[in-house]
Amino acid sequence: MAIRRALTMPVAAFELEGRRLPRATVNGSGQDDYAALLPTTERANHFYITPRQVSTVCMKLRLMLDELIPIEIKESRITRPGAASVITPAVVETALEAASGEHKACIIFALLTCKHWFTKLAYRELYDADLNSLKATACEMIAKRIIESEEDQEFLFKEMLCRRFSLVIEGEVTDERNALELGIDLHALTVIGSSGFQKCITWMWHGWIVPSPIKPSEFISYTDVAVPDFWTHFNPDRIKTPLYQNALQLVFSIVYLALYTGAVNTANPGGNFDPVEGLLYVFTLGFLFDEVVKFYHIGIYYFSFWSVFNDTLYGLLIVSFVFRLIALSSPYGSDARHSNEILAYQFLAFCAPLVWSRLLLFLDMQKFFGAMLVVLKELMKESVVFFVLLIIIMIGFLQAFVGLDSADGYVDTGVMSVSYMVRSVLQSPEFEPFETFAPPFGALLNYFFTFVVSVLLLNILIALFNSAYEKVYDNAIDEFLALFAQKTMRFVRAPDENVFVPPLNLIEIFGLILPFEWWMPKRKYAKLNDYVMTVVYSPVLVFIAFYEVYVAGCILRNRSVGEADDDRQEEWEDPELEDEIQASGWLKRVREASPHAELDPGLYELQQLKNQIDEMTDSLNSLKEQLQSGKAVSVKSAGGKGNETETETLLDVDTTTRSSQE
Repeated sequence: MAIRRALTMPVAAFELEGRRLPRATVNGSGQDDYAALLPTTERANHFYITPRQVSTVCMKLRLMLDELIPIEIKESRITRPGAASVITPAVVETALEAASGEHKACIIFALLTCKHWFTKLAYRELYDADLNSLKATACEMIAKRIIESEEDQEFLFKEMLCRRFSLVIEGEVTDERNALELGIDLHALTVIGSSGFQKCITWMWHGWIVPSPIKPSEFISYTDVAVPDFWTHFNPDRIKTPLYQNALQLVFSIVYLALYTGAVNTANPGGNFDPVEGLLYVFTLGFLFDEVVKFYHIGIYYFSFWSVFNDTLYGLLIVSFVFRLIALSSPYGSDARHSNEILAYQFLAFCAPLVWSRLLLFLDMQKFFGAMLVVLKELMKESVVFFVLLIIIMIGFLQAFVGLDSADGYVDTGVMSVSYMVRSVLQSPEFEPFETFAPPFGALLNYFFTFVVSVLLLNILIALFNSAYEKVYDNAIDEFLALFAQKTMRFVRAPDENVFVPPLNLIEIFGLILPFEWWMPKRKYAKLNDYVMTVVYSPVLVFIAFYEVYVAGCILRNRSVGEADDDRQEEWEDPELEDEIQASGWLKRVREASPHAELDPGLYELQQLKNQIDEMTDSLNSLKEQLQSGKAVSVKSAGGKGNETETETLLDVDTTTRSSQE
């Protein structure tokens, strides 16, 4: 039961829709029985869409958004569901026509590209910032409607979300990106929070969608997901799965914390390295190499709050290591050796809050910690404005204090001024030292600085923090989903044929790449990597294989009853009882009594009145046609047979009745 809950945790946490998903391919020796049961095969190579064609689709959508939202309106008219929204089903169909036929795969990428363009315009053209922001929001809403209305999940995952596209900008072709990466980079919460997007991310998290072994930048289905064979899943390539990489990183981080605790609490009087401290720096070197490699592959988009946090920690530990080497290079018992050794341990102890806080990086899978981490990141961003203002003001006042002090030709209170100014920022101002400092200018400047910092700047900081907190918690679920998507893409975005989780990447660098990769044939080098990874990860692969065998059994049971691969039976689900209730007419009665939540009450009444008027108009038009056709028949009958027989029409009856009454 615990394993089953672990399997379905992301799906249950995100409350994804239970749509039916494509069945995976089952190939390979010893799998004929499963192949007969599941005949689905991998999709053929997709139709190539040139960068020029993608750019054309983007331009069509941009022009459509300009016509759709020509003036500023309320954002609720764009985000509200149903017919009350500006994004009507007809608008969504029109957007799909912009990428009709073989170009449909790039529609989500094109909409997100348009969002990026409108967002840039909002920052560049401030006089139309609100209008361009509305258009960017409309792009997200249209993309969400298309994702949630797409019935072919295989096409949605592989073509619309995971397939990479590029644009032509000023005659140059841009780098390829897919809709998943672009949505996460743009922080498009509406798109990220859609069911199809999150299902795709969840499949990547479990390793059901994996990078292609031929072209790692593309994604394919893991064909053995439903094969309950132990040795099939005892494969070192399964380490690429984000779920298993995250688990390994958590284990190594706990070991890293234990090594740090042992090193910082056991100082060596002689200044020599002990095994615990040596392993600590080996782990740090592995983590540092991993950061460099990911930055090389991903670029500036890799930098985030946690990457900067980790880089700061590794930098301080490297500084401690350097001071230890300087201490060891000095003669034993010398003052230089002793001072550098103390300084190295001080840097090492200074890292303790960072090392312990690093564990929060692996608690973001829980909604509470994930939302709090997002809040913390936003607070750090908002505080940048405060610190910029604070630094400028402090420099100005510091220059004034130094100028007052240098009036007599000597500068002897510069450090004291900085110390007192910092205390004022920390709500502990000092007034007495400035009473005798260049009176009365010193005291006046100190009072003015304390007022500006305590009353103005700190209240601005509080307001910024409050705004950031409300902004995140108003979209707490979407922010959590975005955090999960960003973490998943962090594992698969930098394609690596051989995944060695830090600090095991040191084995790859110094044991494989440097001595063998530069001269060994590619095929033999790949086999060597497989052998090394199998040996290194063999204890972990045993647990992975048993876990995936259990998962394969759950998937086969779901498929036997026609359910989705990631579905699970809930306590309130009873198909037989649901069929009985539906047959009794209960749902029909509920639909008749239920209010229409998609429309406002007044708008719904107007819609009903419009429908009645339309029905009445159709009835009158039909009656008019009948009357006209009856009169024509009467005239034809009278003219064709010499008035021998006359056909009495409704008009004649009505005329005769009125004449008799008169």
